[in-house]
Amino acid sequence: MKIGITEKGVMHTDPDEFDLDTRFRMVAESGVYDYYDKTPEDPALVDAYLAASEKHGLPVRAGGWFYLLGRDETLLKEKLELSARLGSVVHNTQILSKHADGHFVTNDEVVAMYLQAYEWGDACGCYPTFEVHINMWSEDFRRVNEVADAVEARGVPFRMTLDHSHVIFKIDNPEEQKVFDIASAVASGELVLDPFLAGSVCQQWIDRGLVQHAHARAAVPNNPLNTAYSGKDGAPGRGVQYPFFEPAEGQYVVPWDGTRLEPWKEVVRQLFAYHAANESSPLGQVSTEFIPGPDYGAGHGYSIFEHSVACATWLRETWDAARTVAAA
Repeated sequence: MKIGITEKGVMHTDPDEFDLDTRFRMVAESGVYDYYDKTPEDPALVDAYLAASEKHGLPVRAGGWFYLLGRDETLLKEKLELSARLGSVVHNTQILSKHADGHFVTNDEVVAMYLQAYEWGDACGCYPTFEVHINMWSEDFRRVNEVADAVEARGVPFRMTLDHSHVIFKIDNPEEQKVFDIASAVASGELVLDPFLAGSVCQQWIDRGLVQHAHARAAVPNNPLNTAYSGKDGAPGRGVQYPFFEPAEGQYVVPWDGTRLEPWKEVVRQLFAYHAANESSPLGQVSTEFIPGPDYGAGHGYSIFEHSVACATWLRETWDAARTVAAA
Protein backbone atom coordinates (compact mmCIF):
# COMPACT_ATOMS: atom_id res chain seq x y z
CA MET A 1 0.00 0.00 0.00
CA LYS A 2 1.26 3.46 -0.93
CA ILE A 3 1.23 6.66 1.13
CA GLY A 4 1.00 10.01 -0.67
CA ILE A 5 0.16 13.66 -0.12
CA THR A 6 -2.29 15.99 -1.81
CA GLU A 7 -0.66 19.07 -3.29
CA LYS A 8 -2.46 21.50 -0.99
CA GLY A 9 -0.68 19.84 1.93
CA VAL A 10 2.73 20.93 0.64
CA MET A 11 2.81 24.30 2.39
CA HIS A 12 3.45 25.71 5.82
CA THR A 13 0.95 28.56 6.26
CA ASP A 14 0.88 30.23 2.82
CA PRO A 15 -0.62 28.26 -0.10
CA ASP A 16 1.57 30.14 -2.58
CA GLU A 17 4.92 29.95 -0.79
CA PHE A 18 6.47 27.17 -2.95
CA ASP A 19 6.74 26.58 -6.68
CA LEU A 20 5.95 23.20 -8.23
CA ASP A 21 9.52 21.90 -8.31
CA THR A 22 10.05 22.84 -4.66
CA ARG A 23 6.87 21.05 -3.65
CA PHE A 24 7.93 17.84 -5.35
CA ARG A 25 11.40 18.13 -3.81
CA MET A 26 9.98 18.65 -0.31
CA VAL A 27 7.74 15.61 -0.62
CA ALA A 28 10.55 13.43 -1.97
CA GLU A 29 13.04 14.58 0.67
CA SER A 30 10.60 13.96 3.53
CA GLY A 31 11.26 10.24 3.11
CA VAL A 32 7.73 9.22 4.08
CA TYR A 33 5.83 9.55 0.82
CA ASP A 34 5.51 7.26 -2.20
CA TYR A 35 3.57 9.57 -4.50
CA TYR A 36 2.13 13.02 -5.20
CA ASP A 37 -1.64 13.53 -5.39
CA LYS A 38 -2.89 16.14 -7.86
CA THR A 39 -5.00 16.64 -10.95
CA PRO A 40 -3.83 19.91 -12.54
CA GLU A 41 -6.33 22.70 -13.10
CA ASP A 42 -5.06 23.24 -16.64
CA PRO A 43 -4.12 20.46 -19.09
CA ALA A 44 -1.26 22.69 -20.24
CA LEU A 45 0.46 21.96 -16.91
CA VAL A 46 0.79 18.22 -17.55
CA ASP A 47 4.32 18.47 -18.91
CA ALA A 48 5.47 20.47 -15.89
CA TYR A 49 4.05 17.85 -13.52
CA LEU A 50 5.58 15.00 -15.49
CA ALA A 51 8.96 16.74 -15.48
CA ALA A 52 8.87 17.33 -11.71
CA SER A 53 7.67 13.77 -11.15
CA GLU A 54 10.56 12.31 -13.16
CA LYS A 55 13.15 14.65 -11.66
CA HIS A 56 12.26 13.76 -8.08
CA GLY A 57 11.26 10.13 -8.60
CA LEU A 58 7.76 10.75 -7.29
CA PRO A 59 4.81 9.44 -9.33
CA VAL A 60 1.51 11.29 -9.55
CA ARG A 61 -0.47 8.23 -8.52
CA ALA A 62 -3.75 9.95 -7.61
CA GLY A 63 -5.66 13.16 -8.10
CA GLY A 64 -9.15 14.54 -7.83
CA TRP A 65 -11.70 17.21 -8.65
CA PHE A 66 -15.27 18.30 -7.80
CA TYR A 67 -18.23 18.21 -10.17
CA LEU A 68 -21.66 19.80 -10.56
CA LEU A 69 -24.09 17.41 -12.23
CA GLY A 70 -25.88 18.98 -15.16
CA ARG A 71 -22.77 20.97 -16.05
CA ASP A 72 -19.56 19.02 -15.50
CA GLU A 73 -20.12 15.57 -16.99
CA THR A 74 -17.74 16.22 -19.88
CA LEU A 75 -15.25 17.77 -17.47
CA LEU A 76 -15.16 14.53 -15.46
CA LYS A 77 -14.29 12.55 -18.59
CA GLU A 78 -11.55 15.04 -19.42
CA LYS A 79 -10.12 14.96 -15.89
CA LEU A 80 -10.03 11.15 -15.87
CA GLU A 81 -8.14 11.16 -19.15
CA LEU A 82 -5.82 13.92 -17.91
CA SER A 83 -5.13 11.95 -14.73
CA ALA A 84 -4.34 8.85 -16.77
CA ARG A 85 -1.80 10.85 -18.80
CA LEU A 86 -0.05 11.67 -15.53
CA GLY A 87 0.00 8.00 -14.55
CA SER A 88 -2.73 8.22 -11.91
CA VAL A 89 -4.71 5.08 -11.15
CA VAL A 90 -7.51 6.73 -9.15
CA HIS A 91 -9.37 10.02 -9.45
CA ASN A 92 -11.03 11.21 -6.26
CA THR A 93 -14.47 12.32 -7.42
CA GLN A 94 -16.58 14.80 -5.47
CA ILE A 95 -20.18 15.15 -6.66
CA LEU A 96 -21.77 18.31 -5.27
CA SER A 97 -25.01 17.88 -3.36
CA LYS A 98 -27.05 20.04 -5.74
CA HIS A 99 -27.63 19.73 -9.47
CA ALA A 100 -26.95 22.65 -11.84
CA ASP A 101 -30.70 23.35 -11.91
CA GLY A 102 -30.81 23.67 -8.12
CA HIS A 103 -32.38 20.40 -6.98
CA PHE A 104 -30.60 18.00 -4.66
CA VAL A 105 -29.09 15.23 -6.74
CA THR A 106 -30.88 11.90 -6.44
CA ASN A 107 -29.37 8.49 -5.89
CA ASP A 108 -30.36 7.56 -9.44
CA GLU A 109 -28.42 10.54 -10.79
CA VAL A 110 -25.36 9.63 -8.74
CA VAL A 111 -25.58 6.01 -9.87
CA ALA A 112 -25.85 7.04 -13.53
CA MET A 113 -22.85 9.35 -13.19
CA TYR A 114 -20.81 6.67 -11.45
CA LEU A 115 -21.55 4.06 -14.11
CA GLN A 116 -20.60 6.47 -16.89
CA ALA A 117 -17.45 7.58 -15.06
CA TYR A 118 -16.46 3.98 -14.41
CA GLU A 119 -16.78 3.25 -18.13
CA TRP A 120 -14.60 6.25 -18.94
CA GLY A 121 -12.09 5.22 -16.28
CA ASP A 122 -11.98 1.68 -17.56
CA ALA A 123 -11.16 3.00 -21.02
CA CYS A 124 -8.30 5.26 -19.93
CA GLY A 125 -6.94 3.31 -16.94
CA CYS A 126 -7.72 5.81 -14.19
CA TYR A 127 -10.78 4.91 -12.13
CA PRO A 128 -13.17 7.24 -10.29
CA THR A 129 -13.54 6.85 -6.55
CA PHE A 130 -16.57 8.73 -5.20
CA GLU A 131 -15.73 10.53 -1.97
CA VAL A 132 -17.50 10.86 1.35
CA HIS A 133 -17.36 14.61 1.90
CA ILE A 134 -19.25 17.59 3.29
CA ASN A 135 -21.22 19.64 0.76
CA MET A 136 -21.51 16.57 -1.47
CA TRP A 137 -24.31 14.04 -2.03
CA SER A 138 -22.49 11.68 0.34
CA GLU A 139 -22.70 14.00 3.35
CA ASP A 140 -25.87 12.05 4.08
CA PHE A 141 -23.79 8.98 4.89
CA ARG A 142 -26.80 6.68 4.63
CA ARG A 143 -26.85 7.19 0.88
CA VAL A 144 -23.43 5.63 0.28
CA ASN A 145 -24.60 2.06 0.86
CA GLU A 146 -27.75 2.75 -1.15
CA VAL A 147 -25.77 3.95 -4.14
CA ALA A 148 -23.26 1.12 -3.75
CA ASP A 149 -26.12 -1.42 -3.76
CA ALA A 150 -27.57 0.06 -6.95
CA VAL A 151 -24.20 0.13 -8.73
CA GLU A 152 -23.31 -3.41 -7.71
CA ALA A 153 -26.75 -4.63 -8.83
CA ARG A 154 -25.65 -3.63 -12.32
CA GLY A 155 -22.54 -5.79 -12.07
CA VAL A 156 -20.10 -2.93 -11.54
CA PRO A 157 -17.91 -2.55 -8.43
CA PHE A 158 -18.59 0.59 -6.42
CA ARG A 159 -15.36 2.21 -5.30
CA MET A 160 -15.13 5.09 -2.89
CA THR A 161 -12.67 7.46 -1.29
CA LEU A 162 -12.94 7.23 2.48
CA ASP A 163 -12.26 10.59 4.12
CA HIS A 164 -13.58 9.77 7.54
CA SER A 165 -12.78 13.18 8.99
CA HIS A 166 -16.18 14.15 7.56
CA VAL A 167 -17.79 11.44 9.69
CA ILE A 168 -15.76 11.91 12.85
CA PHE A 169 -16.37 15.65 13.23
CA LYS A 170 -20.13 15.06 13.33
CA ILE A 171 -19.92 12.80 16.41
CA ASP A 172 -21.50 14.60 19.41
CA ASN A 173 -22.04 17.60 17.14
CA PRO A 174 -25.73 18.65 17.22
CA GLU A 175 -25.34 21.48 14.72
CA GLU A 176 -23.61 19.31 12.15
CA GLN A 177 -26.13 16.50 12.60
CA LYS A 178 -28.85 18.91 11.46
CA VAL A 179 -27.29 18.82 7.98
CA PHE A 180 -29.33 16.33 5.93
CA ASP A 181 -31.25 15.65 9.16
CA ILE A 182 -29.14 12.73 10.38
CA ALA A 183 -29.68 13.47 14.09
CA SER A 184 -32.70 11.18 14.47
CA ALA A 185 -30.92 8.35 12.65
CA VAL A 186 -27.94 8.75 14.96
CA ALA A 187 -30.17 8.85 18.04
CA SER A 188 -32.04 5.70 17.00
CA GLY A 189 -28.88 3.78 16.15
CA GLU A 190 -29.79 3.53 12.47
CA LEU A 191 -26.64 5.50 11.68
CA VAL A 192 -23.63 4.83 13.91
CA LEU A 193 -20.85 7.40 13.64
CA ASP A 194 -18.67 6.26 16.56
CA PRO A 195 -16.09 3.75 15.25
CA PHE A 196 -15.81 2.14 18.67
CA LEU A 197 -19.44 0.98 18.46
CA ALA A 198 -20.65 -2.07 16.54
CA GLY A 199 -22.08 -1.39 13.11
CA SER A 200 -20.38 1.95 12.60
CA VAL A 201 -20.87 3.38 9.14
CA CYS A 202 -17.14 3.51 8.37
CA GLN A 203 -16.74 -0.12 9.40
CA GLN A 204 -19.63 -1.04 7.11
CA TRP A 205 -17.95 0.59 4.11
CA ILE A 206 -14.64 -1.04 4.97
CA ASP A 207 -16.13 -4.51 5.45
CA ARG A 208 -17.97 -4.26 2.14
CA GLY A 209 -14.67 -3.71 0.38
CA LEU A 210 -15.74 -0.35 -1.04
CA VAL A 211 -12.64 1.64 -0.12
CA GLN A 212 -10.17 1.91 -3.01
CA HIS A 213 -8.69 5.24 -1.98
CA ALA A 214 -8.52 7.18 1.28
CA HIS A 215 -7.71 10.66 2.52
CA ALA A 216 -6.07 11.06 5.90
CA ARG A 217 -6.84 14.38 7.57
CA ALA A 218 -7.24 14.31 11.32
CA ALA A 219 -10.48 15.47 12.91
CA VAL A 220 -12.09 14.96 16.31
CA PRO A 221 -15.67 14.53 17.57
CA ASN A 222 -17.46 17.88 17.70
CA ASN A 223 -14.39 19.38 16.07
CA PRO A 224 -13.87 23.05 16.99
CA LEU A 225 -15.16 25.53 14.44
CA ASN A 226 -12.43 27.26 12.49
CA THR A 227 -12.72 30.62 14.19
CA ALA A 228 -9.39 31.64 12.65
CA TYR A 229 -11.38 32.14 9.46
CA SER A 230 -14.32 34.47 8.90
CA GLY A 231 -16.50 34.23 5.80
CA LYS A 232 -18.30 37.05 4.03
CA ASP A 233 -21.19 36.63 6.45
CA GLY A 234 -18.83 36.59 9.42
CA ALA A 235 -19.33 32.88 10.01
CA PRO A 236 -16.35 30.68 10.93
CA GLY A 237 -15.34 27.59 8.98
CA ARG A 238 -17.16 24.37 9.82
CA GLY A 239 -14.06 22.80 11.35
CA VAL A 240 -13.03 19.48 9.76
CA GLN A 241 -9.32 19.50 10.61
CA TYR A 242 -7.43 19.04 13.86
CA PRO A 243 -3.66 19.29 14.33
CA PHE A 244 -1.91 15.92 14.39
CA PHE A 245 0.50 16.93 17.13
CA GLU A 246 0.45 19.74 19.68
CA PRO A 247 0.97 23.07 17.91
CA ALA A 248 2.75 26.00 19.49
CA GLU A 249 0.73 28.43 21.56
CA GLY A 250 -1.52 30.53 19.38
CA GLN A 251 -1.25 28.30 16.31
CA TYR A 252 -4.68 26.68 16.78
CA VAL A 253 -8.08 27.91 17.88
CA VAL A 254 -8.34 25.86 21.12
CA PRO A 255 -5.96 23.97 23.42
CA TRP A 256 -4.88 20.69 21.81
CA ASP A 257 -5.79 17.28 23.27
CA GLY A 258 -4.22 14.29 21.55
CA THR A 259 -6.61 11.81 23.15
CA ARG A 260 -9.43 13.29 21.09
CA LEU A 261 -7.81 11.88 17.94
CA GLU A 262 -8.48 8.27 18.96
CA PRO A 263 -11.81 7.86 17.09
CA TRP A 264 -10.18 9.14 13.90
CA LYS A 265 -7.19 6.86 14.39
CA GLU A 266 -9.44 3.89 15.10
CA VAL A 267 -11.01 4.09 11.64
CA VAL A 268 -7.53 4.01 10.10
CA ARG A 269 -6.70 0.95 12.19
CA GLN A 270 -9.91 -0.73 11.03
CA LEU A 271 -9.18 0.09 7.39
CA PHE A 272 -5.61 -1.18 7.58
CA ALA A 273 -6.62 -4.32 9.48
CA TYR A 274 -9.14 -5.17 6.77
CA HIS A 275 -6.67 -4.48 3.98
CA ALA A 276 -3.92 -6.54 5.61
CA ALA A 277 -6.23 -9.52 6.17
CA ASN A 278 -8.09 -9.53 2.84
CA GLU A 279 -6.33 -10.15 -0.46
CA SER A 280 -9.42 -8.91 -2.29
CA SER A 281 -9.27 -5.48 -0.62
CA PRO A 282 -9.23 -2.79 -3.33
CA LEU A 283 -7.35 -0.23 -1.23
CA GLY A 284 -4.30 0.91 -3.16
CA GLN A 285 -3.16 4.10 -1.46
CA VAL A 286 -3.83 6.69 1.22
CA SER A 287 -3.14 10.41 0.74
CA THR A 288 -2.63 12.73 3.67
CA GLU A 289 -4.86 15.75 3.14
CA PHE A 290 -4.24 18.47 5.67
CA ILE A 291 -5.33 21.57 3.75
CA PRO A 292 -5.76 25.34 4.17
CA GLY A 293 -9.42 25.72 3.18
CA PRO A 294 -11.95 27.72 5.24
CA ASP A 295 -13.48 24.60 6.81
CA TYR A 296 -10.03 23.18 7.49
CA GLY A 297 -6.76 25.00 8.25
CA ALA A 298 -7.29 28.55 6.95
CA GLY A 299 -5.78 31.03 9.38
CA HIS A 300 -4.10 28.41 11.54
CA GLY A 301 -0.49 29.10 12.47
CA TYR A 302 0.95 25.58 12.37
CA SER A 303 2.78 24.10 9.39
CA ILE A 304 0.36 22.04 7.32
CA PHE A 305 3.29 20.18 5.75
CA GLU A 306 4.84 19.26 9.10
CA HIS A 307 1.53 17.88 10.32
CA SER A 308 1.10 15.99 7.05
CA VAL A 309 4.53 14.37 7.44
CA ALA A 310 3.80 13.44 11.05
CA CYS A 311 0.52 11.86 10.00
CA ALA A 312 2.21 9.95 7.16
CA THR A 313 4.81 8.62 9.60
CA TRP A 314 2.03 7.39 11.88
CA LEU A 315 0.20 5.83 8.91
CA ARG A 316 3.30 3.82 8.01
CA GLU A 317 3.75 2.64 11.59
CA THR A 318 0.08 1.68 11.80
CA TRP A 319 0.21 -0.18 8.48
CA ASP A 320 3.30 -2.11 9.61
CA ALA A 321 1.48 -3.08 12.81
CA ALA A 322 -1.58 -4.23 10.86
CA ARG A 323 0.56 -6.40 8.59
CA THR A 324 2.28 -7.95 11.60
CA VAL A 325 -1.04 -8.88 13.19
CA ALA A 326 -2.40 -10.28 9.92
CA ALA A 327 0.70 -12.43 9.42
CA ALA A 328 0.64 -13.89 12.93
